[in-house]
Amino acid sequence: MSIFLDSSSKVIVQGITGSEGTKHATKMIASGTNIVGGVNARKAGQTVTIAEKDLTVFGSVSEAMAETGADVSVIFVPPKFAKDAVIEAIDAEIPLAVVITEGIPVHDAAYFWAHAKAKGNKTRIIGPNCPGIISPAQSNAGIIPANITGAGRIGLVSKSGTLTYQMMYELRDIGFSTCVGIGGDPIIGTTHIDALEAFQADPETDVIVMIGEIGGDAEERAADFISENVTKPVVGYVAGFTAPEGKTMGHAGAIVSGSAGTAQAKKEALEAAGVKVGKTPTETADLARELYKAL
Repeated sequence: MSIFLDSSSKVIVQGITGSEGTKHATKMIASGTNIVGGVNARKAGQTVTIAEKDLTVFGSVSEAMAETGADVSVIFVPPKFAKDAVIEAIDAEIPLAVVITEGIPVHDAAYFWAHAKAKGNKTRIIGPNCPGIISPAQSNAGIIPANITGAGRIGLVSKSGTLTYQMMYELRDIGFSTCVGIGGDPIIGTTHIDALEAFQADPETDVIVMIGEIGGDAEERAADFISENVTKPVVGYVAGFTAPEGKTMGHAGAIVSGSAGTAQAKKEALEAAGVKVGKTPTETADLARELYKAL
């Protein structure tokens, strides 16, 4: 089992002919992802060969879905065109759109988030500004390295790309059902709570690891959700204990105002919900390993 993405997923790449799209499509195919085509309106009808696989470039997401049965789109489109690309995916009602692009204006993200909601949330958005999602040994939609861990029974949801990779490596002895990088922008599609709910319902996820960071109140809201809805063991880590107040730290959403959004406040909220919180990524991994072995 896994959440949101599995071996049956049929993936298209919006922006497949660009340098990033081509590079990461190559890596996704190498890791076993079933990429069935790409989208670029200016190059519609062409065929590109990636990792010895001939892929048709379609003029639109809806056309790609009709021809290939695609149910996942990974979006590698420059920021100024990203809003239109995501809206196109939403209008086509593709079940999952993974928005890798960094630097999308917040008002653009707000627009396509609201558009998805107005359309009945038929399209799950992961991102923007995220590493994507991987269900090891099944499918990989995004830029997460596929060779750092294997399949197992830990579920991971993280705001940070690099901390996603570190946690996957630290717990490679156990492995993961799915790892979801939700991104650190102020407005994102899939949240910690969405992933927690899915992992709680997944019979092959035994322990959940949640990585947050300073800024906003997503982790506090996740803590409330955990206390009321999650019965599986949850381990947490909050990045940013030493970050200076009032400064944006890497992610556009990682900004602290007064006591709101601080790492300490998030840690306390999570611990009050019964979540074991590590002081470092390695300590967090050790806590997860202890909980897993105690099951």
